Amino acid sequence: MAEIRTETMTVNMGPQHPATHGVLRLVVELDGEQIVSAQPTIGYLHTGIEKTAEQKKWQQIVPLVERMDYLGPHSNALAYVLAVEKLLGVEVPERVQNIRVLIAELQRIMSHLVWLGTHGMEIGAITMMMYCFRERELLLNINEMLAGFRLFPSYIRVGGLREDLPHGFHQAVTAFLDRFPAKMDEYEGMLTKNSIWIGRTKGVGILTKQDVLDWGLLGPIARGSGVKYDVRKVFPYLTYATYDFDVPTSEVGDVYARYQVRCAEMRESWKICKQAIARITPTGEWGVDDPRIVPPPKDKVYSEMEALIQHFLIYSQGFTVPAGDAYVPIEGPRGEQGFYVVSDGTNRPVRVKSRPPTFLALQALPKLIAGGLIADVIAVIGSVDVVMGDSDR
Repeated sequence: MAEIRTETMTVNMGPQHPATHGVLRLVVELDGEQIVSAQPTIGYLHTGIEKTAEQKKWQQIVPLVERMDYLGPHSNALAYVLAVEKLLGVEVPERVQNIRVLIAELQRIMSHLVWLGTHGMEIGAITMMMYCFRERELLLNINEMLAGFRLFPSYIRVGGLREDLPHGFHQAVTAFLDRFPAKMDEYEGMLTKNSIWIGRTKGVGILTKQDVLDWGLLGPIARGSGVKYDVRKVFPYLTYATYDFDVPTSEVGDVYARYQVRCAEMRESWKICKQAIARITPTGEWGVDDPRIVPPPKDKVYSEMEALIQHFLIYSQGFTVPAGDAYVPIEGPRGEQGFYVVSDGTNRPVRVKSRPPTFLALQALPKLIAGGLIADVIAVIGSVDVVMGDSDR
């Protein structure tokens, strides 16, 4: 008998596919339902933020970097601000550091809630989206309380914060923290032992510990494969060294393991938030005592000519940063998020370079996808938690 002629088929998945978490395009080679190879294509969301930053004053860059990772704006702002403050040689008061810790951990929970809700929905657990966004809405309300904006508050500023904490902040955060553990039990009760969820995630998209090290992956992806690396522990910043929390890991390295790690991370973030809110006084210092960097309080601007002049100078001319360069990493929701900034001594940077975790995670997609089925691609991308704005910056 004559041999049956067979050949593989190359198809595009995206860049508008609803499960690619943004405009990610995958060029997938198929042998029937099985993935032979996959090649991610990025660049559809390119915003030129790093180049735009060169034309902005130092403080004006905060809203730009927040829009890189639109699920972790506080984290991006924090990494950038810490790098600039390192060049300036300033250290913010301990109260401000604790407020930043609290905001960053609430942001981690918020980002993981979007991940869990969308990840569950894509695999078939549609209810998860409704449940997770229910709690996320409360955190967005806290953002709105802080700065009047829900997604991109720009509350973390060079030299401190935008202003002091608003009235009712402690009550709102405490109310959220009091209800959250029971909601986490609810989420995990729906998925952890669900036979469909287990069937779609266990043994799928496996990365070994060596794979993680070879590809340079960090964050929940690395910890899901047994690499216990967390910037908050290895290179402590702010006041993280004084907080009691663990770094969850798993040795399995599949989609299910990454699900378990992120759920455990939300519980650890809750622990940090409980400790932080207990340390923060309702009112107090919210910036460094340096009028060259931090504008005067509004009541003085309205009543004192010197304060009005200083306010005008900061917002019209900005402030200068000593010549040099600095890199500061933090632990963002998706892993190590760092900013490398270069100054020539003027009121604008020469270079603002982001080290985004999503960009590095995307390089491992071919390894994760090859050999699996088409349906597994959706589960794998969800477990990686890509944010294309973080990559196409």
